[in-house]
This record gives sequence, structure tokens and C-alpha cells, in this order.
Amino acid sequence: MFSSEGPTLRELAVQALSSVERGYDLLAPKFDHTPYRTPDRVLDAVARALEPMGPFGAGLDLCCGTGAGAGVLARVCRQRVTGVDFSAGMLRVARERTPPQGPAVSWVRADARALPFGPAFDLVVSFGAFGHFLPRELPGLFGQVRSVLRPGGHFAFPVAAPPRPGSAAYWTLLGFDAAMRVRNALWRPPFVMYYRTFRLGDVGRELARAGFRTDLHALPEFGRRPDGSPRVRLVVARATPSGRRVSRPPAG
Repeated sequence: MFSSEGPTLRELAVQALSSVERGYDLLAPKFDHTPYRTPDRVLDAVARALEPMGPFGAGLDLCCGTGAGAGVLARVCRQRVTGVDFSAGMLRVARERTPPQGPAVSWVRADARALPFGPAFDLVVSFGAFGHFLPRELPGLFGQVRSVLRPGGHFAFPVAAPPRPGSAAYWTLLGFDAAMRVRNALWRPPFVMYYRTFRLGDVGRELARAGFRTDLHALPEFGRRPDGSPRVRLVVARATPSGRRVSRPPAG
């Protein structure tokens, strides 16, 4: 499915009936040949947007998967790059593909909701992972990110505008969400992948509560919607002193 090197329909079915961790362990060898991997176009756009804000010291790729985001950090971080994920299979592939040049790269197996680091990073990025967290988990997740950032550190991730209601993309996303909810009602362990629950307004509020001051940056490479709003934005949340709560909404 997807390509001759990608997973078969049977392999995807087995993955979908596994836990999130086990599912990604199974998918890892072929993950980069599926649409689930963040496209290079997105990675390049994020790196270009971050470059004027840097250079940064140490960078962390949260829920790094097979390590695609490490290339972004290598472009903007001078000291070191760390990738963290709870799938041993995904990390195994990431280690095999670690670039020989650039800052030192390390890979750590851990749950993003319980990061095994102190305030050691200047930049945290994440790509395509937030659908694996329920809305009630966002405060704890963002609190963990805040706890591993040095004072003034940045947390950045791209967010696409939601599809227009009634469009093919809208119905595809709605159908996928419904299928996952039916699957989780009938089968255990659950496989959490609800991308429709990650709404920008909710995210902004939770980032403020966690002690971030958040700005939105349009990624011009992806154009604008008919109403003039950007198709893709980069959320850049900066840690406030002592984790002080920020009341203002994200700009942009």
C-alpha cells in the first residue's frame, strides 16, 4: 500500500489492532514509505522559519519517530540534538539513519508525558504527533515540554488549517476519526489517533496555562486559503520566566 516499499494492507490492519507503541514498532521499517511521515517540504519550511530565530544550543525532537525532525534541529542547533520516542522500533530506524555530520545526535526511548530530562534544551520541535494525545493530556504534555526547556527556550510545531466543511478532505478526516472511535469501542488495547481533536484555539490556551507566550507564523510555502488565512502556520511558544501563565491569545 502507498508504494512498493510501503506496508501491505494486511500489515496496516495488524498495526491498527495493536497498541500505539506496538503498532509503530511493527510499522517502523516501512514507516518512511507511508504518508504518515512528515513531508520534506514541511520540514524544510519549518527549518527556514526557525533559522532567523536562532541559532539555538541544544534541540529536542519530541515523538521523533524515525528521526525526520532531527534534520530540522541539525540546521538550527549548534550543540546537540536529541530525539525521544516510546517506540523502540522507530528509534532503531532513526539510529540507523543518523547523519554522520553536524551536531551530536542521541536517541532516547521515553514517554513524552514523562520526559527523563531536566531543563537542558533551547528548542523543542514536534511533527505530526499530537493526534496521539487526548485533549485532557495536553496540559501535562505541554507542562513536560516546559520543564525541559531552559529559560527563554522555544517550542515549535506546524499546524495545518482545518479542511473546509463539506470538502473531500473534511469527510476523509471525519471518516477516519469515526473509524478510530469505533475501533477503540470494540477492541483493546486502544489506538489513540484523533487528529480532529487538536484545535489551534484549545492549544493556544493550554500553552498559556503551561507558561508559554505563543506566536503564530505563516509558512508562505503553502499559500493561503480563499479567506486569506494561511494554510499552514508554525506555532512558536516561548517559555516565560518561572513558567508564568500568559493570558493573551496567540498573535497572527
